Amino acid sequence: MLLKSLPVAPDTQLRNLGWDWMIGQDTLPYLTNEVVPVSAAEAEAYYEAANELFDMFVAAGQHVIDNNRFAELGIPDNLVELIKLTWNDDRNIHLYGRFDLAGGIDGQPIKLIEFNADTATCLPETAVVQYAHLRANGLDESHQFNTVFETLTSQFEELLAQHPDLQPTLLLSAMRGFPEDDTNVALIGEAAREAGFETEFDFIDSVEFSADEGIFWQNPKNGQFEKLDFWFKLVPWESIAEDEPDLTQILTEIVRNRLAVVLNPPYTLLFQSKYILKVLWELYPNHPLLLETDTKPLTDKACVEKVLFGREGANVRILNSDGSVRQAVDGEYSGYPKIYQAYVDFPRDEAGHTYQAGVFYAGDACGLGFRRGGLILDNGAGFVGHVVEE
Repeated sequence: MLLKSLPVAPDTQLRNLGWDWMIGQDTLPYLTNEVVPVSAAEAEAYYEAANELFDMFVAAGQHVIDNNRFAELGIPDNLVELIKLTWNDDRNIHLYGRFDLAGGIDGQPIKLIEFNADTATCLPETAVVQYAHLRANGLDESHQFNTVFETLTSQFEELLAQHPDLQPTLLLSAMRGFPEDDTNVALIGEAAREAGFETEFDFIDSVEFSADEGIFWQNPKNGQFEKLDFWFKLVPWESIAEDEPDLTQILTEIVRNRLAVVLNPPYTLLFQSKYILKVLWELYPNHPLLLETDTKPLTDKACVEKVLFGREGANVRILNSDGSVRQAVDGEYSGYPKIYQAYVDFPRDEAGHTYQAGVFYAGDACGLGFRRGGLILDNGAGFVGHVVEE
């Protein structure tokens, strides 16, 4: 795979766009001066694949609910009611997520790796930084598959339309000590404000929750607690359910009584669990976008062992067809059950780096970017933008 150089860095362009808050240690170091060239047909194929996959995930989610397969997916019991409440109320739209895909360039077929449906990151890099990089080098938006910010804004507009009985007030929360998460949340807040929301930010450990009244933020200007009707949390649902069972019960009552809307909705954990990859293979066997997935190593095939709720490559092992370990990454998620997905090669550059495509979905497929790294992409993987060429 041959890369293209865009030698002018995006720093100045980001300042001109008013996004200079992104210029710091947590975003720009992951951007290279190289980009992945894709054809217009390849960009369209990524778009169509993500849209088709989302429809398949919805069907798989309905199958899990109809057949009560929550335990197989590793869904904590105390989340099941909340998942059903939000699934059955169409006003609880899925805000955004990111499909991780193999292939798609140089004639390689697109294959689903997984869907980061709950707490997807790489938003600033995909939505803004690679766009600024493009503009800095004299190219316009027609040379990129990237409407992430506009589409995310449309999702927030749709939320307002779906909930006219609620106030357009949004509290955004993340966990302390993760500056990358803060940047992602900041971009989501920008899109929400563009759509007409009033927004505030606070770390989740400072937010107040009441089963009878809703979700509250303490205004530092006057010390008063103020109720907000929408809450976005960049905190995994499984972590809330496992570590904060009391909060899970409070949130169930808050949602049941329409005291607040929580984003992403709890049902996104159905999509986040990697067991859904096995369900998809059951429902769509040999589908061209899917890889065979089972609860045991695949017979006479190289495969990838994944835990149901692992992140950033942690606790992943690549197994050869004879069961021997080709490569493994440790992590903190070893207690979760495992699934086994057929191994597929990622595109590689001349230096041997692998490239995994990420396609954001926010009611519609809306943006492409690439993560670059080794055989297993972990939290040290870099971000590489793209350029659409005829």
